[in-house]
Order: sequence, then C-alpha cells, then structure tokens
Amino acid sequence: MNKEYLIIAGESSGDLHGSALMKEMLDQNKDLSFFGVGGNNMIDAGLTNIYHNKDLAFLGFAEVVKHIPFIKKVQKEIIEECKKRKITSAILIDYPGFNLGLAKKLHKIGVKIFYYISPQIWAWGGKRIHKIKKLVDKMIVVFPFEKELYENAGVDVEFVGHPLIERINEYKFTKKEEFFAVNGLNKTKEILLVMPGSREQEIEKIFPAAINAAKTLSRKFDLQIVVACASNIDEQKLLTLGGNSDFSVIKDSTYELLKYSKFGIIKSGTSTMEAGIFELPCVVVYVTSKLSYAIGKRLVKIDHIAMANIILGERVVDELLQEEVTENNIVKCSEKVLLDKSLYDQTKHKLSGIRKILGNKNASFEAASLILNVDGKK
Repeated sequence: MNKEYLIIAGESSGDLHGSALMKEMLDQNKDLSFFGVGGNNMIDAGLTNIYHNKDLAFLGFAEVVKHIPFIKKVQKEIIEECKKRKITSAILIDYPGFNLGLAKKLHKIGVKIFYYISPQIWAWGGKRIHKIKKLVDKMIVVFPFEKELYENAGVDVEFVGHPLIERINEYKFTKKEEFFAVNGLNKTKEILLVMPGSREQEIEKIFPAAINAAKTLSRKFDLQIVVACASNIDEQKLLTLGGNSDFSVIKDSTYELLKYSKFGIIKSGTSTMEAGIFELPCVVVYVTSKLSYAIGKRLVKIDHIAMANIILGERVVDELLQEEVTENNIVKCSEKVLLDKSLYDQTKHKLSGIRKILGNKNASFEAASLILNVDGKK
C-alpha cells in the first residue's frame, strides 16, 4: 500500500536537502509518494507541489509580518489537503517561522512529525525547545552539539551528519583548467569570489558595497572578481548593480568557485558554511531591514552569525552587519588576511576543523532510514 508524506521546505537550501532525502527514501522503499512545498529539485525528485518555495521566500521579521494572512492561508490549505489525503506523517525541513506554526496544526489532527534540520534553538534561546518537545515526534539534527541540547530537554532526537558534507563528497568537480577555460577566466590570476545571496532583497542591500570593495581589492592584489549567481537570480541584475564592468558572473558553479578561489566576500547563510567546509578565508556580510535587525538583536543569543564561527566556537572569519557593511570596512577586513600569509594559512587551518566536527556521515541516507524505520516502512 502506498504511503504518502507531507514534506515542507521553504528555502533553496531546504529544497536541496529535501530532494536528497526524498531520493534516499524512494531508494529504500519505492512505494512512497510526497506532496507539499518545495522547489525545483524536490519537484524533480517527485514532489507534488501545492506551493513553490519561491512563493514563501520572505526575508526578515517585517516581511513575514506583512505576509501573515498569506502564510495562514497556505497553512490552512495544507491542513485541508492532509485531511483529504489521510496523511499520517509529515517531514518539516528547517524554515521554523512557517514550519513550527504548521506543526501545531498538524499535531492537532494527529499527524506524526519528523523535523529534519533543526530550528537554531541555540541562537534563539530556550523557549522554542519546549514548543518542539510538545509538537515534534522525532527531531533529526545535523550538528552534533544540537543532539545534546535536545536530549537535555527530553526531546526524541538523532544526529545524522550534515547534508552539505554528503553533497560535497558526492559532487563531481570540473577540473580547474577546464573550469577557467569554459568560463573565460584568466588562468594567471586567482579568484576573488563575491556571493551576494539568493534573494533579490538581500542582493540589493549587500551587492553594491561588496562589488565596489572587490574592485578595490582586485586592483591591489591582482585578483579577478567572480560573482556567484544563484539559479533563481537574473545575471543582468548583478551586472547592472555592479556597473557592468570588471567582474564575471557565473551561475550554478558554487562548489568550483569555493574550491578554486583565493578569498571570498560572502553573504551570511548556507554559503558561509560551505565556504568553511572548503577552507576558504572570507569576510561575511549581512544586511536586513532595520526593524528585522532590531527584533533579531533582542532575540538572538549568540556571539556570531557565520556558521563557520558558530561551529568552531570562535571568530575565525570577520563578520560585518548592517551599517558595518561598507566598501571601506570590507576592504579593511579582507586586506588584513590577504596581506598576512601566516594569518591566511592559520584561517585555512582553523576552518579545516569544521569537517572534523561534522564527521563524514551520509545525512540523507541516515535520515531516510530513520524515518522509514520509525514508520515501519523499511
């Protein structure tokens, strides 16, 4: 008998991790199907989409508040569809602002909830963990320190490894010479990488200062600038914002760029974690609305925003927030590392500790096996 799962991933990183999880679950049991919210990767893996995750890509508290009526409408439709399809199990991936609200509604109608990739409870203080304990049947975490936090609170939890490690381990890299040739890059110059994010709002806030700083650094250190363009962003937007000169834009080659670059100017988020795994020295930048930042500053309980720094427990790469994100500040932070070879090498060495901490598990396989075992479908 076919078992259908509700699966929700509201962001592009969740879409990648969700598609890998779905493929692993289907490898282990072909008699499954999935419906819910995801992106193109999950749709390609077999998801029946109610909403595309781009419809739910809200940035910051102010944006979320503005869209509360729409969020409630989507959640109501999901619950109605769950009742119609007689859903008994749901997989919620990250995206806590939406998914924890939905979990409450799913819990009320008796749906078993697997939560893959935990909300960052270590950043937001302890209140969310009590909510999670009431609502979530199985928490599946990707950082080892999260397991201890949940166990101490009496939550049923399992650490499965981080899906980025698995994704990078399985990735087939284009060789450096070929990559440079195909993309028209100068093989005699090293790459200064700019990663401005995957949302138009954040790109508009971050990219002008980042690209101007990159132009100054490229002249001083004889580097070529490459801007990594997310698949959902029009390259022309970056070219226009950056003045159409002195840089290349490359789409859908994030891992080659992280592997072959000398230094990065990177927007806070998944990319900073990936940069850390690739041991790429960088400066991390982040700008959101003033209201969102003011609320976040009161709520967030951590000293760092870059995942590399959070995992390592110290500021290994510099972070610039809000008004600090200026051309001059980015240049100063970058120069400090690029001018000091011992600091540059030390930064790379410290970043190598991330892989040791995260281990080498195949997260998608482990999570899929766990869900199917709990559901008696393996």
